[in-house]
Formats: sequence, structure tokens, C-alpha cells
Amino acid sequence: MQTHPSMPANPENLRQDRSNVVLVDGSNVAHSSEGDAARLANIIAVRDKLIEEGLDPIIVVDAALRHQIDDERGYERLVEGGTIRQAPAGTDADYFLLEFAEEFDASIVSNDRFRDRIEQYPELRNRLVKYMVVGEEVVLERRVGRRKG
Repeated sequence: MQTHPSMPANPENLRQDRSNVVLVDGSNVAHSSEGDAARLANIIAVRDKLIEEGLDPIIVVDAALRHQIDDERGYERLVEGGTIRQAPAGTDADYFLLEFAEEFDASIVSNDRFRDRIEQYPELRNRLVKYMVVGEEVVLERRVGRRKG
């Protein structure tokens, strides 16, 4: 895996305790509201809900999101602070999400079905957690956390 300033060189160094890690498809979450603009508030609401449940969210987004988001300054602050991890330009953030999910044995918060990746990642169906954002409230389809094998 190539390194990039916004992506970690070694996923092992992201978190010491992996048991509470959950991946967030930040681009999907940002675009989950009605209307044209991707909303940073959606990402923050989902992050806060996961933290409230005692989880450790890792938010991964496509590089293009920075050009679509409604709050560019807030977005850049979260990228610079490491809260949002931006995939390198020209790459597919889905790849990073799915690889990290396997590495961490983690769930993925996304309404994407990843149909083009299901054969390569057969455990994906068991990892996906659907969600809904209404205003600042977030409802998760099921409680997320480390999957029991």
C-alpha cells in the first residue's frame, strides 16, 4: 500500500486496541442527506454517535469530498487533525475501507452495498451497518463493534 500524508503508512499504528474500531464510509455518510451538498454535519453526527456507544470510529473519505463538502474549513481541520482520513487522490476510498475492515476485523458504517467488491470481500455482508441521519440524530441498523466469530 502506498503511503500518503492523509493515510497511515502502517494501519497497525492507527489504534492500540482494535476491539472497538469501526470504519465509517465518510463520503457515503456526507452524501446521505437530501439535497446537492455533502454535509460535514452528517459525518460529525455519525462519529459522535459511535463514540457515545464506546466505539473508536475511523472515518475514511474519497479525496473528491473536499470539493463537494458544505463546510470546507471544518472539513480541512478534521483532515489535518486526523479525524478524517482522506484516500489519496485518484484512488478508491472503498479499497481502504474494506482492507482496514479486514485488518481490524471491524464493521463498516455505510449505506453502500459495495456490489462490485462482494466477491473479493465475502465477509462484507456481515460487516455492514446501515444508518440514517435525521437532523443531528443518528440511528444505526444494529449495534456496532467487534464481530464475534
